[in-house]
Amino acid sequence: MTPPSEVTLELTPRARYDAIDVRERLREGYGDLLSSYRRALYCSYHTTAGYLEQSLASRLGERDERLDPYIGLFRQLFPPDADYNHDKLHLRSELSPEQRQNEPKNADSHLAFIGSGLRNCVTYVNRDSAPVYFIDLDGVNGEEARQRQTTVLAFNREIDLGNLETDIPVSTHPVDSINLKDPRVGLYAELEHEVERRGIQKGRVDIALEAGERNAGLTVNEYETLLMKHDLTEVLRNPLRYMAEKGRNMLADPRAIPGKTRDYAKYDLVRVLNQMIDSFGASESLLERVMARVMAVPAERFLRLKRSVSLLVSDRNPEGRPAIVQGTYQSPVLVQWSKANAGRRRLSVRFTRFE
Repeated sequence: MTPPSEVTLELTPRARYDAIDVRERLREGYGDLLSSYRRALYCSYHTTAGYLEQSLASRLGERDERLDPYIGLFRQLFPPDADYNHDKLHLRSELSPEQRQNEPKNADSHLAFIGSGLRNCVTYVNRDSAPVYFIDLDGVNGEEARQRQTTVLAFNREIDLGNLETDIPVSTHPVDSINLKDPRVGLYAELEHEVERRGIQKGRVDIALEAGERNAGLTVNEYETLLMKHDLTEVLRNPLRYMAEKGRNMLADPRAIPGKTRDYAKYDLVRVLNQMIDSFGASESLLERVMARVMAVPAERFLRLKRSVSLLVSDRNPEGRPAIVQGTYQSPVLVQWSKANAGRRRLSVRFTRFE
């Protein structure tokens, strides 16, 4: 059987929002590389750029028809230049004076990444005709395009190497976020040890909330205090806050909005939503259901798409040792919007080797 093949591509977005077909870039640089493989893992190293799961991406199809309107919904929910704490650079103590001059104000892109279901790492069944989009929400800083990297790891078989069950201590605050990469939590060191012990040269680690865990979700993003402890907290309490803040009128009562587009007329959201519904060609559309989730209280429906995250394992490094591969600012983050029982959350971690 053909061994797994790993390629890292350099990508240059053309605008702040861009969707780049990675399958097409692979064909341009590596020919029919993927034709020998049944599956491929796609990994982004950035906290404002990633991939949609294959099932959702397949439903959205071509970017002009459905993908762009879908992402556009979340870009409208989190408009640039709203009152984000993350973008108040004078409060960012970790930045040097020089960094404050060049640091992008991109809290909107982080929140749109989290809210829209974008993931750092996805696994697709190879389908020759279907594009695989690397979706960038912050591809340009000023007039300068940002340089992006993505890894494609093609393989034929997944070998299940078993699970690890673990408890994570969480705070007593009802709305909070926990950096699972924090050494004080102890999870990451345990994962690295298990990757080496189980002999995974190329593969994947999946972290999931146990089925019984409620009012919590997982994402991979930048664990910056103002973003996670303030901006995301505000979204959990009121998903429409920033859109309402930037709109011409405050939304009177989001819970009162009915489920049909014809009844949205008195809300600022009407034009955005109707444009996207028209793109889907049906009133009972995916976008309508997504909007119902966003407007739901509590925030559980807003984060329902993210009960798990995946991490790439590779030995393609100078030392040749298997390791979990992530971008500089990426961390798996557990988010809760209600107190956990006994101050702990239960996680299940699955280890997979690719062949």
